[in-house]
Amino acid sequence: MELLDSPIRRYAWGSVTAIAALQGRPPTTEPEAELWMGAHPASPSRLAVSGTSLVDAIAADPVGLLGESGVERFGPRLPFLLKILAAAQPLSLQAHPTLAQAQEAHAAGHPSYVDAWHKPEMLVALTDFDALCGFRDPAVTAVELAALGVPGLEETIGALRQSDPAAALHDAVRGLLGKPDPRLVDEVVAASPGTSLAAELAERYPGDPGVIVAMLLNRVTLRPGEAVWMPAGNLHAYLRGVGVEIMAASDNVLRGGLTPKPVDVDELLRVLRFEVLEDPVTRPVDLAPGLVTWPVPVPDFTLHRAVVEPRGAAAVRLPGGGPRIVLCVRGAVRVDDGVVPVMIEAGQAAFAPATRGELAVSGEGDVFQAATP
Repeated sequence: MELLDSPIRRYAWGSVTAIAALQGRPPTTEPEAELWMGAHPASPSRLAVSGTSLVDAIAADPVGLLGESGVERFGPRLPFLLKILAAAQPLSLQAHPTLAQAQEAHAAGHPSYVDAWHKPEMLVALTDFDALCGFRDPAVTAVELAALGVPGLEETIGALRQSDPAAALHDAVRGLLGKPDPRLVDEVVAASPGTSLAAELAERYPGDPGVIVAMLLNRVTLRPGEAVWMPAGNLHAYLRGVGVEIMAASDNVLRGGLTPKPVDVDELLRVLRFEVLEDPVTRPVDLAPGLVTWPVPVPDFTLHRAVVEPRGAAAVRLPGGGPRIVLCVRGAVRVDDGVVPVMIEAGQAAFAPATRGELAVSGEGDVFQAATP
């Protein structure tokens, strides 16, 4: 195994303190939004000893690092990206395409697609984490919007009252994003309580129609260890909190508002899944003492969490093979791959190539393992 030097991405919505606190260093004066661990070309990790980019290391020996089956399934690329995400302010409303949609659109040169891969993703909360995830029952939303008494919402409310939930959600979103009206957003905010979601979002994104679209979604507050799973077509947005995020290694994003960036309404409507998500929260599944996972129905990644006890207790064994990244989020642990063990502390990560066996974690702390199934 080898320790990784991983880059921090700075976006305006990021926290000034959270990632620094996790790594045990003084905060900077700029927001630090994401710590990327992987081989995404935009910000790859580097092998700490040699300084070699993980992208270059994989290109030099794809079978040795990814395994023969990994290269056959995903090509000479690490198929997942692991992140620490630290949101102090709301992110954009967004969704991601299926693999088939991404391949077709990228091949056609569609400007909203920077690669030919899908981007299903999951976020596990490290702190209380506020998020919007998936559509709620449109009939319930219609009742709540009607109670605001805003005349300009009549078309949206009428759409939401249709008997077919998919048609109701599609027509409501299309109406709000296809004919954006900043005055309507102002009227909705004025009619809403000062502590409402609309007021909170409009403070940062005044006049943005995504403020009203967000009211069609489930708002959840995750407790540490709970997760939200966001498959292709799921409209979602992070609001605030710190979590571990794992995703397929893609940068294809279709935005639906709460952003100064372009919103491609037609393409967003094409990829969205207009279905009611009854329970957005994914809860951990116990596998063994100190070991949990969050099952996801994609071949690109799995995520496990191990809580290891003080020295002297039995090591926790992390399941799986293939290329793996192990991230420590608390304490200090020893990760043994049977060849070259490493010590990692909070905020550090290490990479295990496919040739290494099952990993054993000892010490005291919490670790996450990203791998392929």
